[in-house]
Amino acid sequence: MQDCVVGESSVGEAVLRFRLAVPEDVDEIVALVNSAYRGEVSRQGWTTEADLLGGQRTDAREVEQLITGPDSVMLVCHRNEMLIGCVQLQRGRDRAYLGMLAVRPHLQGAGVGKRFMEAAEDFIRDRWRLGVVEMTVIFTRHELIAYYQRRGYRLTGERRPFPLEERFGLPKVDRLEFVVLEKHLC
Repeated sequence: MQDCVVGESSVGEAVLRFRLAVPEDVDEIVALVNSAYRGEVSRQGWTTEADLLGGQRTDAREVEQLITGPDSVMLVCHRNEMLIGCVQLQRGRDRAYLGMLAVRPHLQGAGVGKRFMEAAEDFIRDRWRLGVVEMTVIFTRHELIAYYQRRGYRLTGERRPFPLEERFGLPKVDRLEFVVLEKHLC
């Protein structure tokens, strides 16, 4: 399997390795993302959407498209040999989109997400030569928005509709929508 290493970092004693995802990673990424966002397992972490959405967060078809599509990559994070995180990056003309950031629920709050975001931002700035990254967050996720704001993201004032397709999840509440956050990379 191709192993395109993007970088390494550490959290305490643990060494984190970041690399580009390959098609052989699809099933493991799908399981990770769904466990981080939906269902009872997601409640072990603080990024759960289980009270807002049911069903799956992603599927193999979507993840494979994100890995192999034009101007799209997924970065994965390993600690030892275990996949513990992933993030989708989409290159645009003047900015990148960061989405589907997931860390294993039992490791959330241990600094992995912070290091992973730094690796993703470095990739966007250094490999794609882009200076702006944006993301969308469900507007009621105040603690998640605050987390991103502590990492230098700011609310743009823009809102986008939540996709009402079963493959993105089944809403449990009315009027879901996203807020847009962006960060200028120095």
